[in-house]
Amino acid sequence: MKYVVTVWFWLVFLLTAPVLFTLGLVLFLVAYPVDPDRRWLHALVCRWCFGLWLHLSPGWRTRVEGRELLPSGACVLVANHQSAADILAAMGLFHPYKFVAKASLFSIPIVGWMMSLLGYVAVTRGKTSSLLQLLEPCRAWLRRGMPVLIFPEGTYSQGELLRFKRGAFQLALEEHVPVVPIVIEGTPQLVDGDGPWMSPRASIRVRVLPPLPPESFGPDPVEFADRVRELYVDVLATSR
Repeated sequence: MKYVVTVWFWLVFLLTAPVLFTLGLVLFLVAYPVDPDRRWLHALVCRWCFGLWLHLSPGWRTRVEGRELLPSGACVLVANHQSAADILAAMGLFHPYKFVAKASLFSIPIVGWMMSLLGYVAVTRGKTSSLLQLLEPCRAWLRRGMPVLIFPEGTYSQGELLRFKRGAFQLALEEHVPVVPIVIEGTPQLVDGDGPWMSPRASIRVRVLPPLPPESFGPDPVEFADRVRELYVDVLATSR
């Protein structure tokens, strides 16, 4: 069954991704004068990715809780990271934001082109300049009132949360915007890491927790990151 679901998913993806890119390009060109932040394009992509691709198997169950807690303005969304499916799951927030993603994804045909159209932020892992790559474009988006979404672990965790990197929290402190924890569960049931094999059954849960004002955590971004990680540990432990 795993092979049937995998073939079905990638067949539908390969057939529909060019359609999404074409529609997205047209929307980008037409709407840019009145929507330079590309909110409409992001809304299209979210509904397509979450509504179509994440529901291709009848055995996939996804629920999103707490959308009403998302601030209307600038904020830093932080999410735990377990697999490539986390990106599709986070699309279900149906909220405007700019993803921070590894630079290699932007070179993938169609997918990377769409990410560039959307104005997502590319970061090269392991470089000494990676923090600046993260902070400068994210700071610019936040000052335009646009949220940014960051995976503070930096890569997939293998069961246990990795230590949260300070970049997202330094950004929130410097720009005086709240951090909003997004807890994602169940995506490893769907796909292990980058795949490509897809499971016929998965139960995915995305939860928005109350925003955290940065001033309540002190001026140290490392301590801020550690305390938010502790919150994730507690929330994930109680959900099992």
